Amino acid sequence: MNNYEGLPKDPESFWLDSTSRPSFEPLKENGSCDVVIVGAGITGITAGYLLSKEGYKVIILEATSVFNGTTGHTTAKITAQHGIIYDELIEHFGEDFAKKYYKTNTNALDFIRDTVKEHQIDCDFQEKDAVLYGTTEKAIRKLEKEYKAYQRLGIPSEIYDSVPFNVDSRRAIAIKKQAQFHPLNYLQTLLDEFIANGGKIYEGTTAVSIMTESETGEDFLTVDTRDGHYITCHNVLSCTHFPFYEAEGFYFARMHSERSYVVAAKGNVDELKGMYLSVDDTKRSVRTVTINGETHLLLGGEGHKTGQGEPMMMHYEALKKFGEEVFEITDIPYRWATQDLYTQDNVPYIGPVSSLHTNIFVATGYRKWGMTSGTAAGFILRDYVMDKNTPEMEVFSTERFQADPSLKHLFKENWDVAKHFMKGKLERVTKKPEDVMPKEGAIVRVNGSRAGAYRDENWELHVVDTTCTHMGCEVEWNNGDCTWDCPCHGSRFSYTGEVIEGPAKEPLRRVDGDEGLS
Repeated sequence: MNNYEGLPKDPESFWLDSTSRPSFEPLKENGSCDVVIVGAGITGITAGYLLSKEGYKVIILEATSVFNGTTGHTTAKITAQHGIIYDELIEHFGEDFAKKYYKTNTNALDFIRDTVKEHQIDCDFQEKDAVLYGTTEKAIRKLEKEYKAYQRLGIPSEIYDSVPFNVDSRRAIAIKKQAQFHPLNYLQTLLDEFIANGGKIYEGTTAVSIMTESETGEDFLTVDTRDGHYITCHNVLSCTHFPFYEAEGFYFARMHSERSYVVAAKGNVDELKGMYLSVDDTKRSVRTVTINGETHLLLGGEGHKTGQGEPMMMHYEALKKFGEEVFEITDIPYRWATQDLYTQDNVPYIGPVSSLHTNIFVATGYRKWGMTSGTAAGFILRDYVMDKNTPEMEVFSTERFQADPSLKHLFKENWDVAKHFMKGKLERVTKKPEDVMPKEGAIVRVNGSRAGAYRDENWELHVVDTTCTHMGCEVEWNNGDCTWDCPCHGSRFSYTGEVIEGPAKEPLRRVDGDEGLS
């Protein structure tokens, strides 16, 4: 059974709960445009806004509802400080590469700041320093190396001995004048501008495939949807977190997915002057936010590979314990989780989906830093569509492959996949469907075969085949979000089997408790 003591019964994002989101009709007929954007998060909306300003006819397709994906479950830090990254970038790619990475993300921050000012957006935009801190000798050494990287790159920064809350921090480094905001209130204005510029958006419309020019025999692409309608266009931007169309890119083998967690809580602090992230092995993210006129904390962390590790509610409970010890938190009105994709070298892929398809583009692998990375991707994708050539394109190239560290990580990730594939197949299961209690999910045995069962609060039992429809790994139960998560490539499914997160495209097969599994 789940332990919800002191935590909200169900996960819910503050950003989504506090925003009156517009609704849009699904696509009901075939259409055409210049550019189809798949995905209505920060990347898709930013790209749509920018392209519509340039006069392009743009259609955005969203499988669920706007803002509902990773963008709606962020900590909403707008910063070029992406953890310990610049020392690593210098070591693996060189100073010029690292400078371009910093400049690209700083330009994204500047764009958000300028857009907020231009449109007078009420999104709680606040300038804050982004601070990394450590409590161990290992962490201190990392921070000192990272600070030296800042100095080499000319990044405005400072070094401190502590942070202003009750942790045993012995070193901290800050990048100055970064920011935080309410991301959905910001994006609502961009969406309004996009529509005013002639853009169209369709919700509840799942793009499933693309017919290329070689397949259609015409000089256009065809984006097919699950409901049978299609849109013809000249460019497609896949802004769906995991690319909905991979072509020969094999992104499922070049990235891994991780879950991380956030609780919003009242504590013994007023407004914090910075946004904080520990670099210890157990990471903690700390920032403040205003909820119903009162200062709250957003406490994040507990990252782990999707579908792996301890029961997911334990991660929320660990954040709650941290908040109680450090901030004396008394109330937790919200908790939510998010999923992030990591590339082999920790730099996003933004560009053509493959060398064979130069008018189909992807943006993925933001590694928890979607506010700046997604905004930067909007610019880069716009420039690809407009046939511009910019320095950022080389930095975020989808074709790059560094032997160090990419080759090492490629072997590691594929060994991890093989290990979890075999573990799921060989797992011994004794629990029966009738043993599952309300609000509980579990791996069960149905007529000798492995299945997944969840009993809802009305005592209705939902049983699914646990074999992931992507590549056949066995999914595991996520008791924090009531989902079935794949430990191999990060696909996620609802307790009734519907796809929540790719790369899987087909739902889990539903099973009658009285039937066997083939």
